[in-house]
Amino acid sequence: MAEPEKIINNCVMMLQQIMDDSTIPRNIRKVADETKKVLTNETQTLGLRAATAISMIDEISNDPNMPVHARTRIWGLVSQLETVPLD
Repeated sequence: MAEPEKIINNCVMMLQQIMDDSTIPRNIRKVADETKKVLTNETQTLGLRAATAISMIDEISNDPNMPVHARTRIWGLVSQLETVPLD
C-alpha cells in the first residue's frame, strides 16, 4: 500500500493534467483547480482532504459535457483517493 501523502501528491498531478487539457470544459477544469487546492491544504488531515475531494469530484463526474477520456481520468482519481485512510 502506498503512503497516503504519495497518493495525495499523485492525485494533485492528475488534477493538474486535467486542468491543462484544453479539450475538457472550463467548468470541469475549474472544479479540478478547486479540488487541487483542497488536497494541498495542509491545515486539514489527509483523510478529510481526500473525502472532501471525492465529494467535489463526484459532483462533476456525471456532467454530460465531459469527454470520455476525462471521465476515465476522474474515475482513476477517485479510485486513488478512496485508498487514503480516514484518520
